[in-house]
Amino acid sequence: MIRKATQNDSINLAVLSLQVWLHTYATQGVRTKISHYALSTFTEQYFNNILNDPMCNIWVYIEDEHLVGFIVVDLASIFDNAMNGYEVKTLYVSEHFHRQGIGRKLLDNIKVQHGSPFWLSTWVKNEGALRFYRNLGFTTIGELSFGLDGERHENHVLSYGWK
Repeated sequence: MIRKATQNDSINLAVLSLQVWLHTYATQGVRTKISHYALSTFTEQYFNNILNDPMCNIWVYIEDEHLVGFIVVDLASIFDNAMNGYEVKTLYVSEHFHRQGIGRKLLDNIKVQHGSPFWLSTWVKNEGALRFYRNLGFTTIGELSFGLDGERHENHVLSYGWK
């Protein structure tokens, strides 16, 4: 079931974020910069703040009363120009639920709720995510850098529904 997130979901959003983020980005293990970022970012308060922002929405995918995936949209964020639409800030699905169509269902939900076009960025080394998005018809429209305590990590910017 997909529904809009509430404040009661914030703790579970934080924990699922830690699980997915570490699995995706700590591919060589953890170190202080990674640990500090993960533990200071993915908190219950972080998600409460997003839920309190009228320009952001979080949609959760619940299966048997368990959070297994979610998507965060920022309706005010633009890349390059407004023609690219709003930003999908986060699309996370627990690795135990990959290949079950949950990510696609969450994306389909935001198309219904918010329309298209929209854009997102993903790490250039996250081949699984890049393949997933390209199979759904996303196209690369640019690059962004993600800063991690003085380090720069390149991301591809992908767009859906913009030509």
